[in-house]
Amino acid sequence: MSTTLVDVRPARASDAVGISEVHDEAWTAAYRGIIPPMALEKMLSRRGPAYWRRLTARGGAGTLVLIFDGDVAGYATLGPNRTRRLSYGAEIYELYLRPSHQGVGLGKRLFTEARRVLKTNKLDGLVVWALDENVQARRFYAGLGGAEVAKTLEPFGDAKLPKVAFAWS
Repeated sequence: MSTTLVDVRPARASDAVGISEVHDEAWTAAYRGIIPPMALEKMLSRRGPAYWRRLTARGGAGTLVLIFDGDVAGYATLGPNRTRRLSYGAEIYELYLRPSHQGVGLGKRLFTEARRVLKTNKLDGLVVWALDENVQARRFYAGLGGAEVAKTLEPFGDAKLPKVAFAWS
């Protein structure tokens, strides 16, 4: 009998290559055809291993990784809400899984742990933003009980794309 281990924990600098790979795979799958190609390539090139090494070297629980059978299969970045007009204390800035690991409950596991960490840090109420055209993300957050509470535009190169805020009390 074989057992696959799944764990969610704070990211370490040694996870940087794995997080970078997840970022590239997930963003390419989610945003090709939504974000203008040049803007998407620019975003991908800025988020290589060096970026994630710097981010994770700060320590703390601002970046979580989901480890599946020894490899980084997903990550979440989180902290205080950055949108002053929304009265929620916490925000999940990013939550991504490798496309090969989506649809089997791992995203929910990562989301649940991110919420737990935020509450432990006394950040109550949660907001998450998703591009309006990212139907998969919108379904995911709505399925977790998120209510659409705001809309705005996000610049990507010369384009401004609509995005939606999902919130939990």
